[in-house]
Amino acid sequence: MGLLTFFSKPAPTLLRLPSGSFTVDREGSILVSTLPSSFPSEIVSEIGQHILTAFVEAQTNQLPLSELIINYPSLRITARDLRGGAIVFLSPMAP
Repeated sequence: MGLLTFFSKPAPTLLRLPSGSFTVDREGSILVSTLPSSFPSEIVSEIGQHILTAFVEAQTNQLPLSELIINYPSLRITARDLRGGAIVFLSPMAP
């Protein structure tokens, strides 16, 4: 029995879905955030990079995109273009 517990992995910790917003500049640096400090900054940076990529590709393809709304079953992401940067709102969906 002790051998099995030696190889078992600890259960991953679940994160609470964030509620707040953050602003990124054109390089992807986070300027301002109202998200809880317990929410990992790596995830916030990754979300920001994907949002900026979507806006840049839309502009490259001459598509007029000023707002992007992504609905997941438990989280809504709303992003608005700020002429190079973006403001991103994260809000959990009610069950």
